[in-house]
Amino acid sequence: MTQAIEPPRLHIEELLEQLMDRAGEVVAARDGLRKLLTANDSIMGELSLPSVLRRVVESACELTDARFGALGVIAADGSLEQFIHVGIDPADVPAIGPLPKGHGLLGALIAHPEPINLTDLSADPRSSGFPAHHPPMSSFLGVPIKLRDEVYGNLYLTESKSGGFTKEDTELAVSLAGTAAIAIENARLFRDSQRRQDWLEASTSITRRLLTKPVENALTDIAEQVLVLAGADVVIVVLPVGDQKQLRIEVATGAGATDLAGRTYPDNGTLSQAAIETGQAIRIASANSAQDLRVHISDVVKVGPVIALPLTGSGLPRGALLAARLTGSSAFSLAELDMAATFAGHAAVALELADARAVGDRLMLLEDRDRIARDLHDHVIQRLFAAGLTVQSVLSGRIPDSADRLSRVVDDIDETIRQIRTSIFALQTQPTGAVSVRAQLLKTLDEVAMTMDNDPRMRFSGAIDTLVEPEILDDLQAVLRESLTNAARHAKASSIEVEVRIVEGWLTLEVIDDGIGIGVPVRSSGLANLEHRALQRGGRFRASPGPVCGTILSWTIPLDSESSQGRTP
Repeated sequence: MTQAIEPPRLHIEELLEQLMDRAGEVVAARDGLRKLLTANDSIMGELSLPSVLRRVVESACELTDARFGALGVIAADGSLEQFIHVGIDPADVPAIGPLPKGHGLLGALIAHPEPINLTDLSADPRSSGFPAHHPPMSSFLGVPIKLRDEVYGNLYLTESKSGGFTKEDTELAVSLAGTAAIAIENARLFRDSQRRQDWLEASTSITRRLLTKPVENALTDIAEQVLVLAGADVVIVVLPVGDQKQLRIEVATGAGATDLAGRTYPDNGTLSQAAIETGQAIRIASANSAQDLRVHISDVVKVGPVIALPLTGSGLPRGALLAARLTGSSAFSLAELDMAATFAGHAAVALELADARAVGDRLMLLEDRDRIARDLHDHVIQRLFAAGLTVQSVLSGRIPDSADRLSRVVDDIDETIRQIRTSIFALQTQPTGAVSVRAQLLKTLDEVAMTMDNDPRMRFSGAIDTLVEPEILDDLQAVLRESLTNAARHAKASSIEVEVRIVEGWLTLEVIDDGIGIGVPVRSSGLANLEHRALQRGGRFRASPGPVCGTILSWTIPLDSESSQGRTP
């Protein structure tokens, strides 16, 4: 009798278990992929670099079920520039001590940017142990964050909740690191674009200020702008001291500014002189490592990263600007160096243009003073000399009618005093920046005189600047311009005198010429306009012949209602 054969149940159960395990792996892979996509979306949605870095660490911990995570940003010298950590209680951080510098396993990943997966990191010979009060850690997963062979930093994960990191965890972390590299690059580009905009706005602002008005502390303003924009701790502006082979710290702002300002030192072998001589911006990672170029800021302040920027305009460099960060700070990037150098170049050109404008203003002032000196010589001194001769004649007793002669001498001296007063007002400027009424009228006189064959003279009498309101000044300028134009076009005058006076509340502008006279009164549109302006203000306008020849145009208005209701001028 044939015995029945039992089916291979054990084999079928094993297959079912394997199938279930594979299904579990598929589900886990699907969940991991879903988490990875979610993490990628959250990371790529950030543009702030600090937010991106922290989000990368948080996402990596969620993907791999790690209790602790960290991201180390690598500096140009290979050390850790930043260290962002997740999982450690903030209250415990001070007890642990300073952040890692990139030694041990962290340094191994920096030196060889390839994934490291360890079940017990303490057993690895590359491990340098933990400082006191550091939480215990065993499992370790480290992956580099790199893009196009450029390593931005490393991702460190420890204490897997499942006891150790799997191959799938490594693959997820590597994939996340690739996304993180792109997000970090985008965030850095966005940050640099914002910084570049800030630098350009500052450059435009300082240039506008230097070109529109005198700035006494221009170098200080430039240094303070660089201090903020470059994220520096101290900034100095260094200028050569004549031909003495010396450099002087002209301006200092930030840490140690009081002790730095005014210091003088030999230029040989200094970072400042190197920037001045080469005309190139220089960047060094640490003031202590620059053995061939001494950084004199470090005599007062312990600084690390330093940049030196030549202040170069159209000619030779006029000096250098140095910006430094304290020891232990992150180095200046190439982008920061480029932006700061561009700003320094723009500022140097603006300083040159401001200097040229100041020289032009001084030349104009000297020319104006020369003109006034000629007027004083041609008119005032001659009057005084003639008055002196007349007085001498009277004193000698040889001239009859001495009283009349002396009276005329007094009148001439009064007229001379008025001309001197007008010349003084032409030289004066208002301390507040406001332009006086006298100055405005003198400016109008000069503008019209440019179209004439002779130079009209103007004198003032009374509190012109105090009593004449701005709306009256507009009429005064219009009347003065029309009167002078009329004299130049029609009177054929060789001499024109203008007097502006205030007497008992009445303002009078009088223009006297020695031309051919007005003849038969004919009201032109210009003269009619002058009369209309006077009547509008309750005054009057009169055109009359001069005592010998020429014409007198007199425009008179009251300065207040009481004057208009009282006596006539």
